Amino acid sequence: MRLLPALILCLGAAAPALAAPADDARFRTLTEREYAWAQNDSGGGEDDERIAPHLQDVRPAAQARRLEHLRQVMRELNAIPPARLSPDSAVDYAVYRFDLETRIAALSFRDYEMPANSDSSFWSDLGYTARRPFKTETDYRNWMAQLHEIPAYFSEQIANMRAGAARGFTPPRVTLAGRDEAVAQAAQAKTAEQSFLYAPFKAMPASIPAATQAALKAEAKRAIEGEALPAYRSLLTYLRDDYLPHTRTTLAAEALPNGKAYYAAQIKAYATLDLTPDQIHAIGLAEVAKIHAEMLEVMKEADFDGDLPAFLTFLRTDPRFYAKTPQELLDRAAWTSKEVDRKIGLYVGRLPRRRFGIVPVPADIAPFYTAGRGGPGEYLVNTYNLPSRPLYQLPALTLHESAPGHAFQIPLAAENKTAPKFRQTLYISAYGEGWALYCERLGDEMGIYETPFERFGMLSYQMWRAARLVVDTGIHHKGWTRDQALAFLHDNTALSDHEIGTEVDRYISWPGQALSYYLGEMAIRQGRAKAEAALGPRFNIRAFHDAVLQLGSVPLPVLTARIDRFIAEGGKGPYPDEEE
Repeated sequence: MRLLPALILCLGAAAPALAAPADDARFRTLTEREYAWAQNDSGGGEDDERIAPHLQDVRPAAQARRLEHLRQVMRELNAIPPARLSPDSAVDYAVYRFDLETRIAALSFRDYEMPANSDSSFWSDLGYTARRPFKTETDYRNWMAQLHEIPAYFSEQIANMRAGAARGFTPPRVTLAGRDEAVAQAAQAKTAEQSFLYAPFKAMPASIPAATQAALKAEAKRAIEGEALPAYRSLLTYLRDDYLPHTRTTLAAEALPNGKAYYAAQIKAYATLDLTPDQIHAIGLAEVAKIHAEMLEVMKEADFDGDLPAFLTFLRTDPRFYAKTPQELLDRAAWTSKEVDRKIGLYVGRLPRRRFGIVPVPADIAPFYTAGRGGPGEYLVNTYNLPSRPLYQLPALTLHESAPGHAFQIPLAAENKTAPKFRQTLYISAYGEGWALYCERLGDEMGIYETPFERFGMLSYQMWRAARLVVDTGIHHKGWTRDQALAFLHDNTALSDHEIGTEVDRYISWPGQALSYYLGEMAIRQGRAKAEAALGPRFNIRAFHDAVLQLGSVPLPVLTARIDRFIAEGGKGPYPDEEE
């Protein structure tokens, strides 16, 4: 992010001398207009409470219009002097500029020509929508509109994938093995009722009249059987007969067209910092060494007689560390989340109103899905292949994915109605993943880890994210093979080999994203250490966490500036009535 010196000053405690309300209003009008455009352009979805009325137009002409529109917005933004903004608007400006630059870069590199990787895809996005709560008749009619649009939407995506493949812009072939199975399962449905697309119609709200429900179900059957399912079958044929056999055999992002610039842009998007791959690689190696020393100390606490490789083998093979049933895994996750509920008030002042539930990862995506994933309203726990889901890592996973991690950060941003709309819904990975990873460490202070094995599980997760700095840059810049990446995680973490495989494929096919976690956590931990040293007995952990969470998703330089302001203001939090 290109933060001008004047803008950096604006992020401090004092208002700039030339602050002008007219410039604040001009900036606010620009962001509100562009936010409304972006919501409409994405298909019309406003937030996670509403089903969008359309699928996005992804044709090249639409992508070109998007790019020119965002470039025009950037020209308008450049005409607003950041030094003349109020302190709050200056923060909004820094966040908005970063997000705008990121979106422009993605369109410039034609990311839309690679709409699927080992972790996510345009077809899996439809599955997420189908599993969301449908509350109104409008939700159902909007979903119906999406069902009718699936054939054209899939055709547009296939055309983009053909264009990407023609220039060598595809995920590495090795990372896509088996990823067509979800499409195959969808295509095998003989009737609408057998399709996940029909799931919202199986239990409809009583507020919708019975006659209307019957009409909607009948139309859904026609749309799914006559339009959507044939589109899935065509997509499956394309994937198996054309796309997958012609994906690239190289691994590195830097091997893609204009690869060095592309990987640099990915680093900027996910790390939000101006760091080179070599700098990040060195940071990763140094942090791996530090965590390795911590692991050895915890091994002593566990009274284990042996070296680290032997301890890792013990953890991976002893049945005491693994759930016998999926429900046992879900129950243990629920227990940890309630322990957090019991203690979190001592560490965070402003709690989110939004609650979350714990559900298993859907079977169609579970084999290639992460161990868990969380956000507003839902904490997904992967119960597939239980011998690869150790219980000693479950508390750290739960802290990260539910409370006080993603289930706090995302809802608190959405509930902050004093922030501009674009900041209520924006997710910047370095901040969001950094906070969630910080929460894993925080669990040690909170007394969540009850045994040395659970503390080791936390350290293994810390090691896993530090190792990502090494692995991501190793693969995409230094020419590492997949086997090198697998071996590095196997030798340094307690992750199961199954999870190591799915994770490495994610890093290979999603360059840069793996960097956001540990770099984000480092920024929070370093900022906290600086605040504790500067404030001494005046440091209040609840006020500090409230200051960090009240920001919402921001680039790391903006987070650092906010912590500096927290120190300059004597440790005062954003909610003074909740500091004591």
